[in-house]
Amino acid sequence: MSCKNQNEDIETVALKVEVYETSASGNNLTKLMPFNVKDSVSIITINENKTYQKITGFGGAFTESSAYLLNRLSKENRDAIINAYFSREGANYSLTRTHMNSCDFSLSQYSYSPVEDDMKLEHFSIEEDRDDLIPMIKDAMAASEDGFDIFASPWTAAPWMKDNNAWVGGKLLPKYYDTWALFFSKYVDAYEAEGIPIWGFTVENEPHGNGNNWESMHFTPKEMTDFVQFHLGPKLEADGYGDKIILGYDQNRAGIREWVDEMYRDEASSKYFDGTAIHWYESTYDYFPEELQYAHNKAPDKYLIETEGCVDSEVPAWKDDNWYWSKEATDWGWDWASEEDKHLHPKYAPVNRYARDIIGCMNNWVDGWVDWNMVLDKQGGPNWFENWCAAPVIVDPDNDEVYFTPLYYTMAHFSKFIRPGAEVIEANNTDKDLMVTAAKNPDGTIAVVVFNEGMEDKSYELRFRESDIKIQLGPQSLQTVIIPTKN
Repeated sequence: MSCKNQNEDIETVALKVEVYETSASGNNLTKLMPFNVKDSVSIITINENKTYQKITGFGGAFTESSAYLLNRLSKENRDAIINAYFSREGANYSLTRTHMNSCDFSLSQYSYSPVEDDMKLEHFSIEEDRDDLIPMIKDAMAASEDGFDIFASPWTAAPWMKDNNAWVGGKLLPKYYDTWALFFSKYVDAYEAEGIPIWGFTVENEPHGNGNNWESMHFTPKEMTDFVQFHLGPKLEADGYGDKIILGYDQNRAGIREWVDEMYRDEASSKYFDGTAIHWYESTYDYFPEELQYAHNKAPDKYLIETEGCVDSEVPAWKDDNWYWSKEATDWGWDWASEEDKHLHPKYAPVNRYARDIIGCMNNWVDGWVDWNMVLDKQGGPNWFENWCAAPVIVDPDNDEVYFTPLYYTMAHFSKFIRPGAEVIEANNTDKDLMVTAAKNPDGTIAVVVFNEGMEDKSYELRFRESDIKIQLGPQSLQTVIIPTKN
C-alpha cells in the first residue's frame, strides 16, 4: 500500500509479476495472464532482507544410459532434448553429475583402470566414455550459454582394488588408497584433456551400499574421512587440483548426522571436505528437515547438495501426464523396507515428490539439487541390473519419439528461474497446505515457487515491499512467480 498524503485515500500499488504454471489440468510451464481473483485467504509475504544460503545450481546427471539413448535418436530429437535441458529457452541446467567407471545405468560393467595391480594407473583410460557419455556432455556444453558445473561420482573401484574382488559390495583395500586417490586426479587429467572441466567429486556413491545389487563400495564415516584427509585431498592438492570440490557422504538424509560429525571432526579433516552430498531415497514424502538443519549447523559454510533423486522401482508411464500427478508410484521401500519403516514409503505422485522435496530442501539450507538420469526409455532403462526408474524425459528410440513428462517441467520451475548465486530469502506463508520458497537472483529478480498438491483451489495474495497482487492457483498446481527488478 502507498499513501499520497494524509488527505487522500490509501492507494493500492499493483505488484508486477510474471507467472509460469505446471498443473494437472494441463499447463506445462505455461505463462499465465491475467489474474482474475476476487477473494484470497492465503497470504504469501516476501522479505528480501532476510537471506539464507546461496544457490549452487539445479540439474541432472549424465549417464551412459541417457547418452546411449540420445545416440539412437534422430539428430532433430537429440538436439531438442539437449536444448530443452541446457539452453536458456529450456531448463538451463546449471549443476550436473556424472559417474566414474560404470554404474547401474551403464550398458555393462567397466573400469578406467582395467589392469590388475597397476598401482600407478599407467593403463588408465576413459575410452569407454568416448562413444556416448563424452559426446553428450560436449553437446550440452555447446547448448549452454551460461555454462554449468560437473561433479563426478564413483560407484566402485575396479574389483582388483577391493577386499572381495567384485564389482558389488566390499571395501577398498588400504594398500590401494593412494592408487584410488590417483584415480581421481587421472580422471581430471583425462576429462580436461577432452575440454570438459570437472568442478568436483563426491567421494563414493552410497557408501552404505545398495543391498548388494549393483556397483558399490562400502565406507564407514571414519574410513571415508581418513581417505579424504590423508589420501584424496593431499593428492589433488599436490597435482594442482586443490580447487576441485570434494563432497562427502552421498547417501540418504536420515543417516547424515554420524557422517557430518566425522567429516568435520576437526580442522584437519574439514579442510578437505567442501560439503556434504545427500540422496532422497529414505522416504517418498519426508525431506528430513531436522537432519538437513543439523548438517548445516555442523558446517554452515560448506555446501549441502542433493546429488541424486529419482522415481525408482518403476517403469515410467508413457505419454500419460496424469500418472505423474496421481499417487500411483511406488519405490523400493514399498516392497523391501522393514516393517518399522514401511510408513515412510507410501504410494506417491511423482510431481509431488519432486516439488515437495526441492522446496523443502531450499527451505532447509540445501544449495543444490541434482536429478538422476536425464533420459530413459519406455522400460525405464537401459540398466544392466534391470533396476528400472523414471526420468523427466522418456524416449522410444525404435520409433524416434520423445515424451517430456511433467517432471521435466517441474525441474525447470527451479533450474530455469533460480540461478547460481541466487540467495534464498524469507517467504512467509499463512496456508499450511501450500509449500513456498523464494530466492533473489544475482540480476535482482526474485523467483517465488508455490506448490499446491491438494485438490482445492488455493489462490493467494503475494505481498512484496509495498505492493501486492492476487494470483489464481488451482488444485495440483506448481507456479514460479517472477518479480522483476523494478517494482
